[in-house]
Amino acid sequence: MDKKPKGMVPKVRFKGFTDDWEQRKLKSISTRILRKNKDLQSDRPLTISAQDGLVDQTDYFNKQIASKQLTKYFLLTRGDFAYNKSYSVDFPYGAIKRLNRYKNGVLSTLYLVFKPLDSVNSDFLEHYYDTSKWYSEIYRNAAEGARNHGLLNISAEDFFNTTLIIPVKVKEQNKIANLLNIINKLLSLQQRKLDLLKQLKKGLLQKMFADKNNKQPVLRFDGFSGDWEQRKLGEVAKVTMGQSPSSKYYTTNPNDHILIQGNADLKSGKVVPRVWTKEITKSVHNGEIIMTVRAPVGYLAIASMNAVIGRGVAAIEGDKYLFYLLQTKLMNNTWKRISSGSTFESISSNDIKKLKVTLPKDNERNSISKLMDVISHLLSLQQRRLGKLTYLKKFFLQKLFI
Repeated sequence: MDKKPKGMVPKVRFKGFTDDWEQRKLKSISTRILRKNKDLQSDRPLTISAQDGLVDQTDYFNKQIASKQLTKYFLLTRGDFAYNKSYSVDFPYGAIKRLNRYKNGVLSTLYLVFKPLDSVNSDFLEHYYDTSKWYSEIYRNAAEGARNHGLLNISAEDFFNTTLIIPVKVKEQNKIANLLNIINKLLSLQQRKLDLLKQLKKGLLQKMFADKNNKQPVLRFDGFSGDWEQRKLGEVAKVTMGQSPSSKYYTTNPNDHILIQGNADLKSGKVVPRVWTKEITKSVHNGEIIMTVRAPVGYLAIASMNAVIGRGVAAIEGDKYLFYLLQTKLMNNTWKRISSGSTFESISSNDIKKLKVTLPKDNERNSISKLMDVISHLLSLQQRRLGKLTYLKKFFLQKLFI
């Protein structure tokens, strides 16, 4: 790829293309769609999803939000685009998505609907609207002060007069679209693999751990038999509730003590520090379990360093088996049941210590822990792969368009 921009060209470009790109009005490369669902050709109301584009509203919300008078809605067919003027944090200027999943569907007339002409690659246009390159055109016509009731105040005429900068040659549009299509396909496959790994881990947590109602698990390694032993967690593990230092000792210096407070500091099973402190109150040590004890309760991580724990978390001195066992308690809503009736979801030291856990002998504990470690490692690797692909897509969306 060529990285020598001159004139009106993107920062990253396929070799063999040297022409400047051209400015085009949306109305010159598309046709506005105004057809109504008057003969009830479709009974599928649509909504916009950040990940999946135009999707069935009933499936997405588990109920139908749209009016029952679907004959008054716009009728979309596969390949049509729709602009939703509703704005949010993720979509500060609304969202433009293409109907890919279904043969047809219906949309509220609050949407602006259009179809690209044959002179423009539809995939290229879809990827273009996944960028933020079009935001400035909407901003010029729908500034902050013009927003009303969650909708951007932009007319259909102004929207279709927005300017896009696109390659003159359709072949260049095709190249860009094909590359991003490949990345999207890889993302979809990697996301599917991640979802399957999550399902596998969930299934193993459900089947390989006994609970208070069953003295043996459903799924077991060969060579192990007999009932498991039921104990209280406080009898087999030391529990330390957090105590926040005075805020006057808070710092932003990573050379001070990491302070862990609540689930905001526990993300994807890891500690993501935001604050450091010079005062040591209660501590968690490297390798111990950290668990949130205030809303939402039961989120877990393994400490990879010595740290200070504040309100909202507890340290549990236990092995990896206990770490995975406690994940089953989060999964089956044990902590929610314990904390029910409280105006603020929380659990106490006694709640944790009195928790009944069912434990196998050490050899079986080790075998289960090793298997769960392997699955967790595969999950972590897969999340990294997905993150790298997501970053790659973001890079190309920034660099391949103007």
